[in-house]
Amino acid sequence: MDLVPSPVNDASTIAEVDMGSDSSALTVRATVVQASTVFYDTPATLDKAERLIVEAAGLGSQLVVFPEAFIGGYPRGSTFGVTIGARTFKGREEFRKYHAAAIDVPSPEVERLAAMAGKYKVYLVMGVIERDGYTLYCTVLFFDSQGLYLGKHRKLMPTALERIIWGFGDGSTIPVYETPIGKIGALICWENRMPLLRTALYGKGIEIYCAPTADSRDVWQASMTHIALEGGCFVLSANQFCRRKDYPSPPEYAFGSIDEEPSPDSIVCAGGSVIISPSGAVLAGPNYDGEALISADLDLGEITRAKFDFDVVGHYARPEVLSLTVRDHPSIPIYAGNISSFLAFWTSK
Repeated sequence: MDLVPSPVNDASTIAEVDMGSDSSALTVRATVVQASTVFYDTPATLDKAERLIVEAAGLGSQLVVFPEAFIGGYPRGSTFGVTIGARTFKGREEFRKYHAAAIDVPSPEVERLAAMAGKYKVYLVMGVIERDGYTLYCTVLFFDSQGLYLGKHRKLMPTALERIIWGFGDGSTIPVYETPIGKIGALICWENRMPLLRTALYGKGIEIYCAPTADSRDVWQASMTHIALEGGCFVLSANQFCRRKDYPSPPEYAFGSIDEEPSPDSIVCAGGSVIISPSGAVLAGPNYDGEALISADLDLGEITRAKFDFDVVGHYARPEVLSLTVRDHPSIPIYAGNISSFLAFWTSK
């Protein structure tokens, strides 16, 4: 594992949060993890996650962000046997195995992740494939440094073929958590390109904007820089670095999106994980070299300095002309109860 840190005074010590009165003077040590899932092996992936958290904590990190779908896996190249109007038995079996690798929330796996956050005293942002009955969601889980599970964000809009395997999130899981190290939230991959969804996070005061992704193209960096400038926030984007051999071998797993089966050492996701400041400065990364921990010190005073120039939901907003409504209640397909109870439930969300 390559380590790509910014300089620190004592990298062997887990940093304590300064709880002084001026939170804008706080400096937070953050790490984004660039590493691959152990595909179809969730226990092994959890073991790998713990090793990476240990390394990040050894760098003094207070916040550790993992890629999209790290637990459960991003099924890159798979078609799940789908064509318009037809599905194959092999594709259905592939989905069964993918479903088995996902995790329930809550579950023993979530408890283990919470225990890792508490043991190593880090705030943890973890990309998972969440299993809710027979529907899967691409989800981010949040944990505090005391080992408490804070909540989740479900991907609101899966991209392209992701829509055949993942359900759609709703407005009830677009959180921003106020913590001693800043206000933390996340959007996943291409939903970061949805201006209204970003604005929902800006309106909640996000300061540390996490962007787990599966997009390793150069153009992704432009999106991350724009979000940092637009939101006046730190942007932490974590992606996997994967070779073909990190996935099961053919014929068990085939890269249907590629004309020829790639060689085992072929790079199928090049990473590009990055940390960007509210001024648009790249603090660490992007890294395209392999699995790595990409770390930087976040001077939260930069947020105030950036918003002096541009506060997208403050002095640069025109609410009398442009406004956003967020329906933040859960969308449930079946509600068993009388209409008055339903209305009370609806309005309470």
